Amino acid sequence: MSRSKKTRKVGENNPKLAPRTKKSERAPARKKQDSGNKAGSRQNPAAPKGQKRAGSDKQDIRLGSKKPVALDIVKEKVAQPKQPKLTDEQLLLQLEEDPRLNKLLDQLEEGRELAADDQQWLERQLAKIEKLMEKLGITDLDQADEAPSKGHSDDELLEKFESGAELLKQYQDN
Repeated sequence: MSRSKKTRKVGENNPKLAPRTKKSERAPARKKQDSGNKAGSRQNPAAPKGQKRAGSDKQDIRLGSKKPVALDIVKEKVAQPKQPKLTDEQLLLQLEEDPRLNKLLDQLEEGRELAADDQQWLERQLAKIEKLMEKLGITDLDQADEAPSKGHSDDELLEKFESGAELLKQYQDN
């Protein structure tokens, strides 16, 4: 079978092309829309309408502000990190566990003389501890230590535990 080439001729049933219109009859083409700034606009920014730009009137927009930045404020913020608020009990424990306070109290017990500034610091710390103890309702350290120990002896606690076990068995049986 021999090969037949395709033709570009359109038959009678196929759609026909629209007739060509003259250039004068066509609708005018739109102007291409501008996108972005013109070339060199960074070096020569556009002046506001109605004004001509003088070279010395405006500063270069690429340069930043000449206003000085206060660096001492930044140092203060970095130097003072925020700490969570301590409860009275935590503050009291922190004051009592202070190594400087313990060292000065040991020196006083040994009968040594303290320097004036150490003595003042010690008095201030002890006053703070007393205020916190009054606020928490702790009257004396000796009484605070005796309060938990005034409970029961080991034998009494064992009897109380065993009676609790008996009550539990009674409850389960019922």
